[in-house]
Amino acid sequence: MQAYQLQPGASFQTLVRQDLPHRALQPHEVRVRIGAAGLNFRDLMVANGSYPTGSSDPMVPLGDAAGTVIETGAAVQRFKVGDRVVNTYFPGWVDGRPTPANTAGSYGVTLPGVLADEAVFDEQALAATPSHLDDVEAATIACAGITAWNALFVEGGLQPGGSALMLGTGGVSIWALQLAKAAGARTFITSSDDGKLARARELGAQETINYRTHPEWQQEVLARTQGDGVDLVVEVGGNGTLARSLAASRMGGRIALVGGVSGFSSELNLLSVIGGARRLAGIYVGSRRMFEDLLRFVSLHQLRPVVDRVYGFGDAADAYARIEGGGHFGKVVVDVTRR
Repeated sequence: MQAYQLQPGASFQTLVRQDLPHRALQPHEVRVRIGAAGLNFRDLMVANGSYPTGSSDPMVPLGDAAGTVIETGAAVQRFKVGDRVVNTYFPGWVDGRPTPANTAGSYGVTLPGVLADEAVFDEQALAATPSHLDDVEAATIACAGITAWNALFVEGGLQPGGSALMLGTGGVSIWALQLAKAAGARTFITSSDDGKLARARELGAQETINYRTHPEWQQEVLARTQGDGVDLVVEVGGNGTLARSLAASRMGGRIALVGGVSGFSSELNLLSVIGGARRLAGIYVGSRRMFEDLLRFVSLHQLRPVVDRVYGFGDAADAYARIEGGGHFGKVVVDVTRR
């Protein structure tokens, strides 16, 4: 099969396309012809060495894929040849709470990734693709979509009529915007780009804030909520934004900690947490059960993910460069069928 490999920690410029062995299936495994593979900020971190992989050996990168089943192992029951599928993030976390054991493996980090024309998965690591989505759209769902779902509705506890603030216009934030809007929440979003904010309004953002124009953007959130703050903040910035996210949340509100674009170290003001009776929850993507709940919601509301740009299989390095540049709105995808 044709696949890319890179050297973790040596940048995405080490991507090399090559032929890899076509291995036999174990009884519960499924072989999938990959149609498209989606990128996440995590994939750039793996390439740059700021996300642990447990090995410095060359690896097939990326963790989000959509495609078609082309072969099944002798004991597979959940899928058949011809089914369209997407893979979940943690193949070992099917349901229940996260544990060190069920979150130990993920594709493109500790397990071979999906930037290839074929990939092998355990049948428990797959879910059915919503019928209204093509593979490019479906390849955006797993990491960012599950993370947004967990942040909003599982750990975040967002209710219809509640309010949610998303930071920036990357993959998780845009997925969270679409999901929160569809669920009947009042939606806030920040960006430094007025053009991106206009696009966010087209997706249903009711309150948009330019954080260049309003560097103390938490004050703007408070002004637009009559001083109360929002019920939930989907926090992707980390060290540079956490204090403002806390200030922008209501008393008793929740902060879903998703990422650390500006850094993972933070001197947290504990008084703002304790005195505000606020809850901070770390979001480590989610289970297959959450994924399947998300997919049903996407199908029910006929949601279509926002795809920023699509690259051909031969231009995978350009897809990484797009993420590194930070100018994307929504998801960046490699169409594996475009050679």
